Amino acid sequence: MYCPAHFQQDEPAQWLGLIEQFPLATVIRHDASGLVADHVPVFHAPMAGTPGKLVGHVARNNPLWRCPPEQELLLVFQGPSAYISPNWYATKQEAGKVVPTWNYAVVHVHATLKALESPPDVLAIVSTLTDLHEASQPHPWKVADAPSDYTERLLANIVGVEFLITRVQGKWKVSQNQPAINQQGVAQGLMGLGNEAALQMASLVKPAE
Repeated sequence: MYCPAHFQQDEPAQWLGLIEQFPLATVIRHDASGLVADHVPVFHAPMAGTPGKLVGHVARNNPLWRCPPEQELLLVFQGPSAYISPNWYATKQEAGKVVPTWNYAVVHVHATLKALESPPDVLAIVSTLTDLHEASQPHPWKVADAPSDYTERLLANIVGVEFLITRVQGKWKVSQNQPAINQQGVAQGLMGLGNEAALQMASLVKPAE
């Protein structure tokens, strides 16, 4: 990923925060037909002495889980993004030398894959994902709420996947290349739109110190 130094995000806590908020990974790989992309919701699991792993599951019919263990995969996590209007730049009044752009935050994770076929392993992954995403519900649904024979049949048709992280790159393109007065205008303009994506981006735009 092309990333000028001023957009580089090197804080692991920021990477993990984005992945937690936007956990649907676009998993990109090569196979015999060329480039292939799959979409897999994951959660991060720490591993001592390593960057950890991202864990999810796929359909047994999906060839992704059969990737060779040495093959490097790219997982892309797309965070907040928003169109930035030149009208929000205070410096527009000076000479008009401003243009539109697009702000965004993304994390690229390079990893290798380990498949988990054991029913207890798959059940643990499904349960963890469910608990994470049901936590905000007034009455969280549990895997155990479904009939056990029904759950067993479904588990037989999926495979757990662990993406063992080898390296991570974060890019936060959030108006760092603009003077503070323009950053303030961008944040105000985004907040004025009022939609969730714009508000998320506004929170990332920080006036330069």
